[in-house]
Amino acid sequence: MKLITISLIVAVAFSVILSASTAERVSHWRKLKAESSSTFNVLDYGAKGDGHADDTKAFEDAWAVACKVEGSTMVVPSGSVFLVKPISFSGSNCEPNMVFQLDGKIIAPTNSAAWGSATLQWLEFKKLNMVTIKGKGVIDGQGSVWWNDSPSYNPTEVMLKSSGRLPSTKPTALRFYGSDGVIVTGITIQNSQETHLKFDSCTNVQVFDINVSSPGDSPNTDGIHLQNSKAVVIYSSTLACGDDCISIQTGCLDIYVHDVNCGPGHGISIGSLGRENTKACVRNITVQDVTIQNTLTGVRIKTRQGGSGSVQNIMFSNIQVSGVQTPISIDQYYCEGGKCKNESSAVAVTNIHYENIKGTYTKEPIYFACSDNLPCTGITLDTIQLESTQNSNVPFCWEAYGELKTNTIPPVECLQRGSPLSTGISNIDSC
Repeated sequence: MKLITISLIVAVAFSVILSASTAERVSHWRKLKAESSSTFNVLDYGAKGDGHADDTKAFEDAWAVACKVEGSTMVVPSGSVFLVKPISFSGSNCEPNMVFQLDGKIIAPTNSAAWGSATLQWLEFKKLNMVTIKGKGVIDGQGSVWWNDSPSYNPTEVMLKSSGRLPSTKPTALRFYGSDGVIVTGITIQNSQETHLKFDSCTNVQVFDINVSSPGDSPNTDGIHLQNSKAVVIYSSTLACGDDCISIQTGCLDIYVHDVNCGPGHGISIGSLGRENTKACVRNITVQDVTIQNTLTGVRIKTRQGGSGSVQNIMFSNIQVSGVQTPISIDQYYCEGGKCKNESSAVAVTNIHYENIKGTYTKEPIYFACSDNLPCTGITLDTIQLESTQNSNVPFCWEAYGELKTNTIPPVECLQRGSPLSTGISNIDSC
């Protein structure tokens, strides 16, 4: 009797499988095979990869299974285009050492219904331990539908494409939050709605061999944005965008940028810091062996009046600039929109070193606009050779103190030697 019962169960199961369509059977067996290994292909979880069907759920399902396997790989295969809505790949209850193998192309939706009222990011990875995104694939934010503030884009065309009004909050294309041991390599991120790649509250980050690409007039499309992150290395990458190639914000410590090509864009910036009277702390930043071309600034520090805290121990070295408006800049009066009121407090700027910065500029070679109440101190200039390509201004300094290690081209006669009698630095809140 037991033998007959077992045979009956097998026969029923077999008949169910036969009754399914060929596609369903193939998908079923591929999924079983995938789940028996450590590699999880989104095609096995229902993704179409045709650039039109919504593949969000397939990505969620593949991630949910891969997340349970230590050292797993989630595969986005080459030869396909995947339309994915805003999605969060959470590390809660995930095993470590996951790999997101991106060889295909992921595109963002352009219709307003997909975004809700105020989505802050499109693709998010959060609270992960040892995660890698790698491959030769592309993340495309299709950002032109969001750039209606730019005169280069037709607002009527934007409205037609988006099938309704998009939210005013533009999302970051790829964001990492609260993660440790992050590697991003090989991929291309292009046409982001706003910032292309953001790290918030992350530690031990490596970014290398990536490409960021959006038009030079695409608004607020920072290349890489760092905030409250520590021990970050960015190298061997090309960053072309409509804002800062790299933006280093408050809470950043031990950041090393080298062998990066920047432009177009706004250069490599620390800040802006101290917005709305907040405290900002940034220290131990090194930017070296980089090329910057056709940008608003080269290497820049920008803070807002009314802030507090400090920017200290910064090294900019071996910087080659070409056609940059202002290659070297510190601006403690930074103000977007020109409607900021004068305030006495400021984010302190101290121990800032410029070494071997050469090339051409179009507006002014050096701009140091420092606070009346909290001057910039410890500025050093060593081997600075900047040639004008047109009629331009001489170096500008206001309340800037430091030392010329060598003669500079052009001469920087405005930098005050030594230190001010009283800087107030000893009264700064500890960072």
